[in-house]
Amino acid sequence: MAQMHEIVAKFAIKGTVKDVNPLGNGLINTTYRVVTEEADAPDYVLQNVNNAIFPDVDLLMHNIVAVTGHIRKKLEAAGTKDLERKVLTFVPLRDDAKKYYYFDGEKYWRIMVFIKDTVTKSAVTPESSYIVGETFGDFQASLADIPVELGETIVDFHNIEFRLRQLDEAVKADPVGRVKLVRPLLDEIEKRAQKMSLGEQLHREGKLPKRICHCDTKVDNILFDKDGSVLCVIDLDTVMPSFVFSDYGDFLRSAANFVAEDDPHYEQVGFNMAIFKAFTEGYLKSARVFLTPVEIENLPYAAALFPYMQLVRFLMDYINGDTYFKTQYPEHNLVRATNQYYLLKSVEEHTPEMQAFIAEQLA
Repeated sequence: MAQMHEIVAKFAIKGTVKDVNPLGNGLINTTYRVVTEEADAPDYVLQNVNNAIFPDVDLLMHNIVAVTGHIRKKLEAAGTKDLERKVLTFVPLRDDAKKYYYFDGEKYWRIMVFIKDTVTKSAVTPESSYIVGETFGDFQASLADIPVELGETIVDFHNIEFRLRQLDEAVKADPVGRVKLVRPLLDEIEKRAQKMSLGEQLHREGKLPKRICHCDTKVDNILFDKDGSVLCVIDLDTVMPSFVFSDYGDFLRSAANFVAEDDPHYEQVGFNMAIFKAFTEGYLKSARVFLTPVEIENLPYAAALFPYMQLVRFLMDYINGDTYFKTQYPEHNLVRATNQYYLLKSVEEHTPEMQAFIAEQLA
């Protein structure tokens, strides 16, 4: 761990480093806990940023520092107690107070203050879905007036027109001869392509704004106090300009399916309205202060957009020979795509009920 100590020394931390130990089992970034000797000095979290997924680390850290700084100012203005546990704090370099990452010649590193006595949760229930909706709605609301321009850490991440172009290229190339096996699904995608591109169309017409969104909305990305109260939103790498549909629809795609996204029992796939109602109630409670009528009106569209988008992405990967998503058997991506198609159909069937529920919340 001597190398880790050398890296930590590049940052303007407080206290003396005692130990650097592996922390957690994150899928994207390698993470360590930095333990300090002094009682009045905090511990820290050291992370190796995965620049294969996030190639522009300078932009990534610009976004994160701007977002956490803006939230901190709002919390300070509101007189928030225990403020240091309510927002992530990133540490600059010792020799450059404006730079929040270090490149060692091979890897990129960053450090944030470790928040003690916290828990994370992963169970999806109506109760936790309400909390997620309220928390991420508040997160978006707090950033609705951020004065700094942010960039896309993953370009076109939730751009359905871009994903459809990728699929079209895969179909034309047909590198492993699988197109003939999936023609019915391709037809279903094509039937909905124009309708599902509504968000991009409205944006071009100047009717739908881009907001600062988290783009990875789930229970796991909220830090809780030991008493169960929400402290802050974490895992900010995907925070970037997007439509509010990103945070809204992506959560429902994964959380409101009765089964896992790769479950081959398609007769069990369905849209869980209990999760939808709880999440939507929480989301509108905090987000309605800034949402436009167009955004609210199209929340059911967002619920359909994300299973549609994931259908496109899974099917594209299957056609390409399984080059992106990890698979456990040859038809894995095809099963995922079919699962998402059945979820999409269920969402479409529940659209009138969703519209009625949203209207009730706003009455």
